[in-house]
Amino acid sequence: MKKNLTFEGEYLEQIRNLTLMDDNFMTICFDGFIEGAELVLSTILERADLSVVSVNTQVRITSFENRSVWLDILAVDQDHKLYNIEIQQADGGADFKRARYHSSVLDSRYLMKGESFSELPETYVIFITKNDVIGEDKPIYYVERIILNCDKAFDDEEHIIYVNGAYRDDTTDFGKLMHDFFSADPNDMNYDVLADKIRYYKENEEGIRKMSSVFEEVKNKGREEGREEGREEGLIMAYLQEEISREAVMRLLKISDDEFDDLVSFYNQ
Repeated sequence: MKKNLTFEGEYLEQIRNLTLMDDNFMTICFDGFIEGAELVLSTILERADLSVVSVNTQVRITSFENRSVWLDILAVDQDHKLYNIEIQQADGGADFKRARYHSSVLDSRYLMKGESFSELPETYVIFITKNDVIGEDKPIYYVERIILNCDKAFDDEEHIIYVNGAYRDDTTDFGKLMHDFFSADPNDMNYDVLADKIRYYKENEEGIRKMSSVFEEVKNKGREEGREEGREEGLIMAYLQEEISREAVMRLLKISDDEFDDLVSFYNQ
């Protein structure tokens, strides 16, 4: 008989230890979670009037010519403003140029051919980071363009925000929110709207089953990627040992000349 993943499965202990700073858990929790997105955005932006009309997670914006990007959370408010929220455990994932790139792909996705540039929506790219990546011990960093030689705002309606997850002050709304993002126990959380959502995935049979399925998918994907990496390495090593031609490797791996050269350099170190 198949082992019951709901209460006796191998993932139960892992699920209990998850927080909203865990990428897979956060994207499951926030998909379609309008009340949660409103709470997060209203707290970070200090806006009581913000009303979210849609929220999706793991949104892929593709480009045929350049690099595609996956957005952790993409929310839209009643004024058609766009909010991309990214969760980053590692400092490298919150690189400043990554924030710049996320802003650019939002612009390219949401301005249609023939539309005026004035129709570009206002955008917010928000990184919630485990550590203080800016290093100035502020809870939130608001990044805006300015005209340097006249100290005037360059109001292009593009906003980048870094949220310092390491900042702790439970006397403020922001501090309470960060406490909840790092808490694995829904009974220890400040905001009921977040606690109820997390409790569903940690204590409800249906919610646990859904999270177990996500863990299983991730594990299977890892196996597939491992097999593919092994095939890639095997073909490159065969080329280096003059057992197969360059053209054959490129055809089998479906890679370009530059990609082939990069792989050869990597495996020939």
